Formats: sequence, structure tokens, C-alpha cells
Amino acid sequence: MHDLTTTPASHESVRFCAGAPGIRPVRIAALLALSTLALTSWAPLAAADEVVVTDIAGREVSVETPVKRMILGEGRQIYLLGVLQPKTPFQGVVGWREDLSQADPENYAAYAEKFPQLEQIPTFGGFKDGTFDVEQAASLDPDVIFMNVESQSATEDAGYEQKLAALGIPIVYVDFREDPIADTPKSIRLMGELLDEQDRAEAFIDFSNAQMARVARVLEQAEPERPRVFIDRAGGYTEECCMSFGPHNFGDYVTLAGGDNIADGIIPGTFGNLNPEQIIAANPQQVVVTGGDWEAYVPGGGWVGVGPGEEMDEARRKLEALTHRVAMTGIDAVANDQVHAIWHQFYNSPYYFVAVQRLAKWFHPDLFNDLDPEATLRELHERFLPVDYRPGYWVSLDDDDE
Repeated sequence: MHDLTTTPASHESVRFCAGAPGIRPVRIAALLALSTLALTSWAPLAAADEVVVTDIAGREVSVETPVKRMILGEGRQIYLLGVLQPKTPFQGVVGWREDLSQADPENYAAYAEKFPQLEQIPTFGGFKDGTFDVEQAASLDPDVIFMNVESQSATEDAGYEQKLAALGIPIVYVDFREDPIADTPKSIRLMGELLDEQDRAEAFIDFSNAQMARVARVLEQAEPERPRVFIDRAGGYTEECCMSFGPHNFGDYVTLAGGDNIADGIIPGTFGNLNPEQIIAANPQQVVVTGGDWEAYVPGGGWVGVGPGEEMDEARRKLEALTHRVAMTGIDAVANDQVHAIWHQFYNSPYYFVAVQRLAKWFHPDLFNDLDPEATLRELHERFLPVDYRPGYWVSLDDDDE
């Protein structure tokens, strides 16, 4: 099974020959060109500012700012770049991991339609699967590589940090997945500072906080009984059941939305598994499946296709089919049609506040009758993103669900 946090390198990945005989690395060539210019011109050269930032891994990293050339260690980091530089989201992106087209083909298509140049950006293999090419990265001459923090161990084990540092290429770790509630605002500020887009970063954080507060205020005042919730991570992606979340990521979202995550205390980390017996014994009152279009990974699989522009009748059909698994036997959620599906990529993007609102409305419909998560998602697109909003991010078996 493909690890949903990583994707294999494409066979169409653009390759480079920085290490071929007779070809100098880009940084050396650039320095030679600058030296020649200094001898033939009295015009002063603009110097970049060098700043030291503390990344999500707690490392102090020196980076020349504002960053003009960057490699994205995960293509889905474009979810934030779309916020920070909406008119030109791919400006400065000289290379990226090819996961967006496979993990989120709907958004890839939407960005490609508006910014066709993205299809010309060189792609590369992953740090975690050992297919990253240091020479390829060096040939792109980046000012920085933004890596997701879950790749740190593999990066260090493979010696990538030292090899890149020797070439003058810093790695800055960000996080939208391992502990998104704590780390996403930090990551937004970090990338905003390095790209000189601090105002956009702060405006988005303010919007996110305001949307989260709309749920927190109501729950704090009402103190409702919390329903037992099972988050079925990528249900139907494999025939095995069931992947879920511990205390972080969607586990955190459940708590913030007024639910009780049945995996909390069983899964110690962010990701893990529950067996069918554990789910049946917990008897969840709410089941939420995370889904997406994973045709690239599991063609014709049982996953629930939710996301921008997806077909809701088909998504509902596949969601209902998942209720016939052994793990769903006799549980209250199935008996009462409290089974839902939501866009998986809320787990790996700065848009998590929309998921919290949607969960809260499922868990406590009476308390959140006036809350409209779809309106929130539409406003997010209209105010901050360069692509148009299209519905399809969630579906429910509950006929009363809006």
C-alpha cells in the first residue's frame, strides 16, 4: 500500500546532469559570472539579507531573504503558497515533489488551468523513500528547500542535510500534518517571513483563528456531552481496516469540534491503526471517513471520492458501502446514519479550521445550526486563494445534513 504521507517518484521526473563531466554546478557558475561582472562594471550588486530562523524542528537555519528560488519538499505546500502569493503562486518554485497531481488531482487541475507553467516545474523523488537526488537539487540552485518535518529522520539518516549544507542549500522544516494545530501557524509565519509576505501570513492566521473561535465559544458556553467518534483515515483505500488518528491531526480536530476520539489513548502518535474489535467495542456514535480521488494510487478502489467538484451521488454510494465492513457491525453511528466523509487533505493543509467547523456541525447540529462551513470555505477561496471554489468536500448518509 502506498503511504498516504509519501508518493513515489514519477518516471517522468525531470532529470539533471549537474554531476556530468565538464558541467559546473550552478552556484559555481553563478559566482564566476558575478566575478566577471564585477571586473567589467562599476554598478553595485544588490545583496540579499541573511536571516537566521528557527524552523519547526527547532533548528536555527540561515537563509538569504527574500527567498527567490525554492524547492518544495511536498507539492501540497502549494496550499499555503496559494495564500501567500495568490497572483503568482508558483513564483520562485524551481522544483517540487510530484504528490499534488496524485494525491489531489482536482486541485492540481484547477491550478494547472490557471497557471499552466506548473507543468514545466521539475519534479523529484522523495526524502523518505530515498529517491531524492542531491545533484538534481543543486542544479536548480535553490535558496531554500522547504521540507515537511516528518521527513527529518529519513533526511538525516541519508545524510541529505550535510550534503546540501556543503552546497550552501539550507533545509527549513515546516509542518501541516504531524501536529497541525500547534505547528501550522508557526509554519505560515515562517514561510511568510522568508518570502517577505508577512502581512498575508498574519491576515490568514487571523482569519483561521476567528473561524476556530466560532466553534470554541459555543462549546465553552454549552459544555455539551461529547459523542464518541471514529475517524476512518482513508477508509476503503485498502481492504484492511482501519487506519485512524491518535491525539493529533484529525484527532485534535475531533476534540476541538466537541467530540471524543475513540483512538485517543490507543494510538499514541499522530497516525496508527485500530482493529475491528476495538471499534465495535467503542461503539462510536459518529464515523467520519477521510477521502479523496486516489485513482492514481488505487484504481477503482473503495475510497470515497470527495474534494472540489467531485460527484456526490457516487461518493455517497461508496460511503454507504463502507458501512458493511466488519468493523461497522452493530455500531450506533451506522444505525443512525451518522456516517460522513470529508476531504482527506484537510489533514495536510492550513485549511483545517474548515474541517473543525464541519465536524462540529455533524456532532452538535442543534448548537451549530447557524454555522455554515461551506460559506467559510467559499470565503477562504474568495479572500485568499487564486482558484475558484467548487463544492464537493464532504458528504453524509444523514438525509437531514445540509
